[in-house]
Amino acid sequence: MTDTNLRAYRNERADERTDEREDETTARADEQEHCPECGGRLISDTEHAETLCGDCGLVVEEDEIDRGPEWRAFDSAEKDQKSRVGAPTTKMMHDQGLSTNIGWQDKDAYGRALSSRQRQKMQRLRTWNERFRTRDSKERNLKQALGEIDRMASALGLPENVRETASVIYRRALEEDLLPGRSIEGVATASLYAAARQAGTPRSLDEISAVSRVEKMELTRTYRYIIRELGLEVKPADPEHYVPRFVSDLDLSDETERMARELLESARKEGVHSGKSPVGLAAAGVYAAALLTNEKVTQNEVSDVANISEVTIRNRYKELLEASDSAAPA
Repeated sequence: MTDTNLRAYRNERADERTDEREDETTARADEQEHCPECGGRLISDTEHAETLCGDCGLVVEEDEIDRGPEWRAFDSAEKDQKSRVGAPTTKMMHDQGLSTNIGWQDKDAYGRALSSRQRQKMQRLRTWNERFRTRDSKERNLKQALGEIDRMASALGLPENVRETASVIYRRALEEDLLPGRSIEGVATASLYAAARQAGTPRSLDEISAVSRVEKMELTRTYRYIIRELGLEVKPADPEHYVPRFVSDLDLSDETERMARELLESARKEGVHSGKSPVGLAAAGVYAAALLTNEKVTQNEVSDVANISEVTIRNRYKELLEASDSAAPA
């Protein structure tokens, strides 16, 4: 066989192999697009990370990797609004979480300890980073106040939405120049107290004062001032808002909680709430409900949870039982 014929033969074999590979690729693509059982067209279910047949419902692949966002958008405006890179912004940080934070661990990316020279360098970087994060007195004020709000909210077990609301209230007070003549801690505590009442998860003044760095008198005075100047709408505290927390702390049943709510509702209809402390009424309602449902709880235990005296519980629970008897149909 001559060289010309040999080259032609090799080219012909190469073309045949190319055609075979193309046929295999087409067959595999056809298998990926059609159901192996009924030949129906396959569809991709991104919500459940599955590939299934649109005709017979056979699940061909499952547990696929969903590389899309965790949120859904129904128009372009909503998509632009929800689209983000990095952590979401928050009002609970003075810079809204947009700045860089250098960790306190003196370790590298592999977990190995830094040398003495590198530790000194990182400490200087942390110092300058903190200085750049709080460039003026207003930002230093805000950073201190938001730190106080976060500390007190954690001690009181308040949810994140209350902390966010308290941060917004404090920012408004700072923008409207309400801080001169008042302490940062006082305004921060008053903001948290107002936010907790707005969210329906109130805490008593005694509970707030216990974790705050200001006296109870200053707290009440600052709270009234903030409410008046900012025009905040805060409804009077409802005794029923305290009931779930007291029931949970005393490890009582759902039946007791329901009974306590019924007693407080009867007292409201009879006008017993007027001029009474909502915390005292809630604690008395829980104690009376526990007696009616035959659950063992003492006045001392309720007093410790609600942070009120046993005398108040005795006086109020008798009033609640009398109101319940008066409201009952003859």
